Amino acid sequence: MDTLNRSSSSRSTVALAATLLLAAAAASAAPSPLSTIQPQPATARLAVAAPSKAPPVREPQLTAQNPATDVALEAVGAGDMLHITVFRNPELTTDAKVTDNGTILFPLVGDVKVTGLTPQQVGSRIAEMLRSGKFVVNPEVAVSLAQVNSRQVSVLGNVNKPGRYPIDGVNNKLTDFLAAAGGVAGTGSDSVTIVSNRDGQSIKTDVDLTGMFREGNLMKNAVLQPGDTIFVHRAPMVYVYGEVQKAGAYRLEPHMTVMQAIAMGGGLTVRGTERGVRIHRRDANGNVKKIDASLTDPVQSDDVVFVRESLF
Repeated sequence: MDTLNRSSSSRSTVALAATLLLAAAAASAAPSPLSTIQPQPATARLAVAAPSKAPPVREPQLTAQNPATDVALEAVGAGDMLHITVFRNPELTTDAKVTDNGTILFPLVGDVKVTGLTPQQVGSRIAEMLRSGKFVVNPEVAVSLAQVNSRQVSVLGNVNKPGRYPIDGVNNKLTDFLAAAGGVAGTGSDSVTIVSNRDGQSIKTDVDLTGMFREGNLMKNAVLQPGDTIFVHRAPMVYVYGEVQKAGAYRLEPHMTVMQAIAMGGGLTVRGTERGVRIHRRDANGNVKKIDASLTDPVQSDDVVFVRESLF
């Protein structure tokens, strides 16, 4: 009986142990609640905006120059002097004047038509003639303008160095030629007249230099063409004489008064009087009127200011 009880107890212990082992195994095999939550990648949690397509970048466009105008201002014309050299052939160095027919005489090749061509094109033409005539093997010809006579602008009037000046693709504006002429003389006006010939018609253009620079409007700085003429007018003058230190003619400035005119003449002498000032003025009919003036009266162009001698 004891043996039977011990056998039953042993079977119960084995059964309990097996049950515990199965429970432990089931527990370890069951998924953890936390393990069911899968971490989301950062890309899934953050909304990343797709890069927008950038607009195409446009290159800045430069204003094109007129090639025909540029070539015309650089082209060789009748009367121009050319200096021509051939590399490794110093005996062919030539100074030639363009004839009225538009040709020059060059050694070995004879007459060469050059009018309407740039100096570089003239060099290429002479090189081709030397090569085709088998005078020089692989000639390298350089041509430069020694003197420009075919395309000039005349500057006249009240400038320091009146004359004719060459025009090219760089120096072709009004201020360029005034600077070349030494600037406006002391007797010159701020008013300049440009006379041009366009399509057979004469065109007159007046330019106020002071107003152009005061306003900063360089659009009035006219671009000239060969054959144009610039005339700088004489400035309006006022004449001062009598009992002043330096009698003479002086430039009339805007809103000038009698006192300012006398001041330009050096002021009164010891015998002069402020009460004895008289203006001689010519009217529209050419008649001269004598006007007793005070020091604050305005003066006009071509007025003659006379300062009389004091009686005491």
